[in-house]
Amino acid sequence: MKSRPIYVEIEIEDEVEKVWTYSQDPGLHEQWDMRFSSITYNEKPPGDEVQTFTYSTKVMPGLEVSGWGESKGTHEKESGEKTSALHFGTEQVISPIAEGKGYWKYIPHEKGTTFLTQYDYDVRFGSAGRLFDRLFRPLMGWGTALSFDVLKRWIETGERPGTQYRRFFSFYAICLLFSFVWVYQGLVPKVLTQHPLEVSMLMQLSPFTQAQAETAVLWVGLAEILFACFWLVPGLQKWLLRLQVVVFPLLTISAVLSAPSVATAPFNVITLNVTLWVLSIIGLLLTQQLPTAKSCKRKRGKKA
Repeated sequence: MKSRPIYVEIEIEDEVEKVWTYSQDPGLHEQWDMRFSSITYNEKPPGDEVQTFTYSTKVMPGLEVSGWGESKGTHEKESGEKTSALHFGTEQVISPIAEGKGYWKYIPHEKGTTFLTQYDYDVRFGSAGRLFDRLFRPLMGWGTALSFDVLKRWIETGERPGTQYRRFFSFYAICLLFSFVWVYQGLVPKVLTQHPLEVSMLMQLSPFTQAQAETAVLWVGLAEILFACFWLVPGLQKWLLRLQVVVFPLLTISAVLSAPSVATAPFNVITLNVTLWVLSIIGLLLTQQLPTAKSCKRKRGKKA
């Protein structure tokens, strides 16, 4: 079964020429498009309509994919609509993409510009490559859509892509940190070890017997692990941050009241909870004007 081409469309409240410049100038393009680390245009012979270029993408520290590309067949209609055809590829076998083609289209209207792209590519490694592409292709589509939203915000508000991406990745780094903290706190001291301090604190706050408190601690640990999973669900993080801003002070007070000695222990509950409380506030602040792929259409005529 042939995979569906990647399609991304976004509305930008500015003129076609500005969107064209920000997407066709390699120095500007490489700033907002997270799919590329650098784009370099090759010298173009006089009269040649084909603009060749090289690109590179940093996959991780010490690992980079480089490739080639051609921008050709640029057309402009009387209505002001523009289209730029693309042909791209790489010889590096570490890239799942072998070669591909697509286009960018710029459609002017009274409120600005509809900027869209559609592209497809061939994969390496036969059936294994096509199987991997079932995971890789949605990621490419998401990355394209997120990049388009970053471009939109850059043009409309003037906020540079670097600032937007730092806010975006800082926010999700905080979400991953909270997921780790909750799964660790639920799994290790409660589910796996049934730490005596956890049991005694619960007995101080309730009429439970030792056995009942141990069972309750187990269930609390499982609930915390489930809560950790919620941090991986897009759209829930903002509500979880708000919840933690309210809950962490209450958890701190209840822990100190039930076992005052925890307040003087190394790396104690006060320092931990205050740190997580402040991080929750920072996370909430980062959600303001957060770039999102959801602002793009991913299918013709449909929202993503």
